[in-house]
Amino acid sequence: MDEARIHGLIDDARSGCYSRREILKRGAALGLSAPAMAALVMGVVPVKALAQGAENPLGVDPAAPLDVVIFKGGFGDEYAINVNENLYGKLYPNAKITYAGIQRLGEQLQPRFVAGEPPDVIDNSGAGNLDNASLVAEGQLADLADLMAAPAYDTEGKTFAESLAPGSQDTGVYNGTQYLLNWALTVYGVWYNDAFMKERGYTYPKTWDEMMTLSEEIKGSGVAPWVTTGVHPQYVRQFVFDQMLWKHDPQALVNIDNLEADAWKAPAVADVLEALYMLTDKGYFLQGWEGLDHTQSQNEWLQGKAVFIPVGTWLENEMKGSIPPGFEMVVAPTPSLPGDKIPFEGILASAGEPFIVPAQGKNVQGGKEWLRLLFSKEGGRFFSENTKSLSVVQGSAEGLELGTAFASAQAALQAAGENTFIGRYQDWYKDLADEAKAQMASMLQKQASIEEFQDAVQEMADTVKDDESIPKYQREL
Repeated sequence: MDEARIHGLIDDARSGCYSRREILKRGAALGLSAPAMAALVMGVVPVKALAQGAENPLGVDPAAPLDVVIFKGGFGDEYAINVNENLYGKLYPNAKITYAGIQRLGEQLQPRFVAGEPPDVIDNSGAGNLDNASLVAEGQLADLADLMAAPAYDTEGKTFAESLAPGSQDTGVYNGTQYLLNWALTVYGVWYNDAFMKERGYTYPKTWDEMMTLSEEIKGSGVAPWVTTGVHPQYVRQFVFDQMLWKHDPQALVNIDNLEADAWKAPAVADVLEALYMLTDKGYFLQGWEGLDHTQSQNEWLQGKAVFIPVGTWLENEMKGSIPPGFEMVVAPTPSLPGDKIPFEGILASAGEPFIVPAQGKNVQGGKEWLRLLFSKEGGRFFSENTKSLSVVQGSAEGLELGTAFASAQAALQAAGENTFIGRYQDWYKDLADEAKAQMASMLQKQASIEEFQDAVQEMADTVKDDESIPKYQREL
């Protein structure tokens, strides 16, 4: 590209002697990109825009604005601000970053997608998030193949993909194409205060019968054995039901994911529902749990009003301002049912907190570069130190000692070995997941029987299966 002619065009633009249209026409003739020409008429031209090399493998326009939106939930958003200010912001100081940390992304961002003006990179997580499967089906998401093949930012000799935990990005692949990137390495299970358990002489139960016996003893002491959020019943549905079903009969959960005939009416499903029903039938939930949202239920737990709570490893960071001194939170797998095919140590674990780059974003390559910087050892270590949670970046948490929650999550993953799993129906079929969530609430509030639960959710599964407008996906064990 002729830099002398470009500089001449800059001088002409600044002189005010030429119209905007004339400047843009001449810029196009010189081969300037659209972002470069937009910057030109604003008085700033990135002369080396889109030049690719070792320091800019994705061909980012260094002066193009970047629009970043993050779900500000259990992990907060300091880790994202760190990328804005200390990574992307320093590499591309001429790029103006527009940033927002929000919740309920669907209702806030859907209008922007409809208008063809989505952000450049989004952490699409939390309640009320955008439906990823629908975005994929509508062609709204950018293919991340070039990012996966790009050099890792600070892991020498490895590609971006090779620097991440093996298998951590599998759930972001749709029909062979990587559309989502999972950030947090999350463990889902049952949490308790280890200091309280030791003080009372309790041992975490490995079987459901032992859990019922211990829950009865705890109830007799004036403390609720369990608490959960009634406002977000997907916590019980995924962190307890899905985990127990997978350990009881792995194929049963795969059949649900694959929309197999009568998958929700399988005997294994009934076994797990009957076990869960015992929690409400015997009065083991904290009184008033039905009206609590996730942070309210977690606050009740932290105050010692209940012993067990199902949640994921974002818990400590989400509640960091409310944790009493001496509270030793740890996570454990769900107790075993008779006849389980997976040992007690098996636990639901996956990479979550999915990031997307909208295909219609004004700075698609900038969005991918922002992710390359976030998913670096530097970005991952900042995340772990700030949230006490694991990221998917290999080696980023080496040597960190961050308390009982962080240590117990790593210990749980080590004990599980290859026995980790995650259900996919909640990602693939939003209507099905929502129906299962609603019916779980009804059953645990004694408004629906186990059979009514199974009938209602199976009916929705059949509706989804028969709807030709919904893309279908398959998996194997």
